[in-house]
Amino acid sequence: MAELSVYIGWDSREDIAYEVAKKSLLEHASIEVDVHPIKLQDLIDRGVYTRAVDPLASTEFTYSRFFTPWLADYKGWALFCDCDFLFFGDVADLLQYRNEDHAVACVHHDYTPKESVKMDGKVQTTYPRKNWSSFMLFNCGHPSTRKLTPERVNAETGAFLHRLQWADDSEIGEIPEEWNWLEGWSSKPSAGYPKGVHYTNGGPWFKNWQDVEYAQKWLDKALAIDPQFAPV
Repeated sequence: MAELSVYIGWDSREDIAYEVAKKSLLEHASIEVDVHPIKLQDLIDRGVYTRAVDPLASTEFTYSRFFTPWLADYKGWALFCDCDFLFFGDVADLLQYRNEDHAVACVHHDYTPKESVKMDGKVQTTYPRKNWSSFMLFNCGHPSTRKLTPERVNAETGAFLHRLQWADDSEIGEIPEEWNWLEGWSSKPSAGYPKGVHYTNGGPWFKNWQDVEYAQKWLDKALAIDPQFAPV
């Protein structure tokens, strides 16, 4: 049995980003890890995702990420992350941040994006606790986490979900910023690499986003997966 289940948001427009996130995570993992894509259409086909289309949703997993505890059968601990990550760290290190009193743990960013438009032309929205929900270590059996039923996720506002208002503030543990290192925002380490690089504004899979930190490392992973890969 895997020591950690990982659910990565999947978007049909960015499959290569998912594959790079998965590959880099597994290559550095010293524990057994199960990795699963969260595919919106699969949840729709199963009849569990019924939210109306949100014109402000920038990815297909904007809301489906909150199905992670349900997908894990509300048991154990499970990690969710966006697909636009490049990992240099060992996810075994995350196990030290498990606290049974906490419903979830994440990086507590104080982040205000500089751009008003994202890499693919989507509107860049600004709200409290932005990016907290892009990398969440869920305590799936916690009473507050169990509130994230499909019915609740389908009905609640984006603010309620993304600001983690389904948990008390005292139930939100903290993970160091190096695990959700925002490219173009977070300070570069004096040595080595961040443990998880998050290309929240734009990534090397876009032709116009090649001049970003660790782009060649990302491209090397993409070409190992698909030798014919070329940025779009």
